[in-house]
Amino acid sequence: MDLYSASRRYTRPFRFESDADREALPLAARAMIGDGHTAALVRVDGCIDWLCLPNFDSPSVFAGVLDPARGGLSSVTPASYPFESLQAYDPDTNVLETVHRVDGQGVVRVTDYMPFTDDPRATIHEVHRRIECREGEVELAAVYDPRFDYGRALPELSVHEHGVLAHDGVTRMVAVLGPGVRWQPRPEGGLQCRFTLRSGERRWMILSWDSPGPDPVAAYRPFDQLRATRHHWREWARALSYEGPFRHHVMRSALALKLLIHSPTGAMVAAPTTSLPEWIGGGRNWDYRYTWTRDTAMAIHAANRIGYLKEAREFFHFIRAALENSPRLEVMYTIGGEHVPDEIELDHLAGFRGSTPVRVGNGARDQLQLDTAGALIDAAFLYERSGGALGLRSWRQLRQVTDTVSEQWRLPDHGIWEPRHGVRHHVHSKLMSWVALDRGRRLAARFGDDSRVSSWGVEAAILREELLSHGLDPKSRHFVGTYGSDQVDAALLLIPIYELLPSDHPVNLATIAAIREQLSSGPFIYRYRVEDGVGGPEGAFVLCGFWLAEALAQVGAVDEAQEVFVAHAEASNHLGLLAEEIDPENRMLLGNFPQAFSHLGLINAAIGIDHALRLRDEGASTLGNGR
Repeated sequence: MDLYSASRRYTRPFRFESDADREALPLAARAMIGDGHTAALVRVDGCIDWLCLPNFDSPSVFAGVLDPARGGLSSVTPASYPFESLQAYDPDTNVLETVHRVDGQGVVRVTDYMPFTDDPRATIHEVHRRIECREGEVELAAVYDPRFDYGRALPELSVHEHGVLAHDGVTRMVAVLGPGVRWQPRPEGGLQCRFTLRSGERRWMILSWDSPGPDPVAAYRPFDQLRATRHHWREWARALSYEGPFRHHVMRSALALKLLIHSPTGAMVAAPTTSLPEWIGGGRNWDYRYTWTRDTAMAIHAANRIGYLKEAREFFHFIRAALENSPRLEVMYTIGGEHVPDEIELDHLAGFRGSTPVRVGNGARDQLQLDTAGALIDAAFLYERSGGALGLRSWRQLRQVTDTVSEQWRLPDHGIWEPRHGVRHHVHSKLMSWVALDRGRRLAARFGDDSRVSSWGVEAAILREELLSHGLDPKSRHFVGTYGSDQVDAALLLIPIYELLPSDHPVNLATIAAIREQLSSGPFIYRYRVEDGVGGPEGAFVLCGFWLAEALAQVGAVDEAQEVFVAHAEASNHLGLLAEEIDPENRMLLGNFPQAFSHLGLINAAIGIDHALRLRDEGASTLGNGR
C-alpha cells in the first residue's frame, strides 16, 4: 500500500469456497459500526458477531466472536459458494459497504450503519442493512439468532408479517426484513430464511432494540436515515486539521476513536469488545468496554491536536462529574462515570478460537496507577492552550488531582501495564507524575494560583532529579523500567516525547537504542520481557510501535520513524483498523478490537513525523538559501 496516495475504494477480496473458510476468518476480518452509544463488529462475509445493547458495557446480544455456538449472531450472506467479499467505508464516514461477488450469479452490495445519536434519552438503537443487487440474480441467506445476556438468555422468537420479534419477558429486539420471506428454525439456533434479488432490486434488514414490534420497514424511513448518517460523519470529518502525508490513516483513526466515544457522557471505551485474546489459546483476555482515564485522556490529547476540541470538552465534563461524585481519580470508570463491576468469568462461552477465560468486569479497577493523572493533566493543559476553556469548576477538580500527585508520587504503584504481581517503583509512573506536576504548574499560572505554581514546580524539580538518580541503569546510562532493574519497558519511549530531557540528550538516545535491542521484533515492539504475574505469551504492542516512531521523529531520526510508522500502518486490517497487539511473525492482529490505544498512537506518531519533516525541510531550505 502506498501511504502517500489516496486509498483505493476497496481492498483485497476474501475468497470463500465453503463454511470452513468463513469459520477460519481471522479477528481482523471485521469492520466496526456504531451509533454513539454502542458498536457492532461486521465480518467481511456479512455476519454481525458482536453487539452489546443498549450501551458498550451492556450485556451482549450477539457474541458469536466469543462462541459461534452459544454467543448469537445475525447475518446476510450469499446462499451458495463460491463467492468473494470486499469491504470499504464510505469516504470520511463510518458507513460500511460490503460487496459480495457470487460466481455464476451476480453482485450484491450490503450497506451497514447505525443511525447516530447523542441523545442521552435514546432507547431505540438500530442496525440498518441495505441489501442491493448490482448485477445478475443472487440468492441470499439471512440469519437472526440473538442470545441475550452474553448468551445466557435464549429469547422466544415469534414470526410476524414483516419480521421476527425476540423477547425474554423483559428485553425486546426485532429483525425487520419485510414481507415475502419464510423464516424457519435454524439447526444451530435462531431463525433463517432465503430470498433472491435481481439486478436493481433492494431490501432492508433492520435490527431494532427496544422496538415495539416488527412494523413495516417503510415506517422507519431507512434511506433518509442513511443520508442523515452519512451527512453526520462527513460534517464531523470536515473538522480534521491534519494535512500531513498520512492523512488517510489519521482520518480513519479519528473516525474509529469517535465511534468509541459514548456521546451522552463523553467517555471513551478502550475497545468495544471483551476477552479477545492477546495470544490465541492464551488467558490474557480482558474486558475493555470501560473508560480508562489515562487512555481516554491520551486519545483526547490526540484528537485535540487534529482539531477536535468538542470531544475534549465533553471528556473534561465527564471527569468533572465523576470527581464530584467521588474525589478520588479512578483508573477506570463505566461509561456512566460509575465504579467498574467486579471481574467475573463466563464459563459457558468457549472464547475466540478456544481462548479462555471470557471475562466481564475488570479487576485492575482497584490498582494504584500513578501515571493516570499525568495523562489527564497533560490533556487538560493542551486543551486550555489550544483555545478551550476548562472553567473554574474543572480547574478545582484538576487542582485536587495534582495535589494528590504531589503527595503520592514517591509511592510504588502497579504501573501502566496493570501487572498482577504487586507494586514497584515504575519509571514511567514517575515520569507521568512529573508531567502532572509540570503541566499542572503551567495550568495554575493560567488560573492565577501562584502558590501552586511555586510548590508544584519545586516538586517537579525534585522528582526529575530522583528519576535521573534512581531511574537509570548505571552501566549503560539509559532509563530502566523500575528502580533497581536492568530491564527496559516500552513505556520509557514517552520520556523524549514528554521532554523530560532535551530531545537529543544522550540518555534519550541510549534508552531508545536499549528498547529496540531488548524488546523489538523487526519494526514491532513488545511492552516488556519480565514476568508480570499473569503468565502466557502475548503479541507485540501496537501503541508501543507508534511510540517508537514518534520518539524517533522527536530525536531527529525521521527516516527511521517513517519506516516504523509505515510497518504499523500497513499492519492494520483491510479497513485501516488496529487491534491492541500483533504477532510479528505472521502479522495477525491480536487482543481487543478496534483498540483506542493503537489509533491514538497512530495519530500522535503521524503528527510527530509531519512536524519533524517540516523542520527538516525548513532546515534544507535555509541551507539552500545560504543562510
